Amino acid sequence: MFMKKFDLIALTINTAETYKTVPVGIAMFQGQYTIPWGEISAATVVVTIPLVIMVLLFQRRIVSGLTSGSVKE
Repeated sequence: MFMKKFDLIALTINTAETYKTVPVGIAMFQGQYTIPWGEISAATVVVTIPLVIMVLLFQRRIVSGLTSGSVKE
């Protein structure tokens, strides 16, 4: 399976199972003879949904923080 450069760095630095990042864990999730696409998709959705909810809840603060740093007084 294709791993990005940052995933490879996270994999080589953190060798313990408990310290693996989510993308590395999903990339290492493979069957013996096949790739379980359904389980990989489900894991990706389960990880993504809380992030989307947090962005929707804090959208005003994120935008105000980005715009306040770009305006010169």
